[in-house]
Amino acid sequence: MKILAIEKEVEGIKADDFKPHLEAEALKVWDLYKKGIIREIYFRGDEASAVLIIECENFEKAEEILSTLPLAKENLITFEIIPLVPYPGFERLFKN
Repeated sequence: MKILAIEKEVEGIKADDFKPHLEAEALKVWDLYKKGIIREIYFRGDEASAVLIIECENFEKAEEILSTLPLAKENLITFEIIPLVPYPGFERLFKN
């Protein structure tokens, strides 16, 4: 299942609170990327937050995986997790 995960910074956290954990975060993201779990990762163009495309069994597994990220473990970030399904609209093109 494809999952869209949008990072949300916890309110009241300062930028300096992230700095000690950023290298560990990058290492963990790289590990998950190499394993094919994180398929894509971006930063939003309008704010400093990450957007990930994850491939895993289900919503619960996505929550579990994201909770292993150092910034999540330190309660600096959370994620909005959105399960994705294939777009069915193309079927309209072939109904006849």
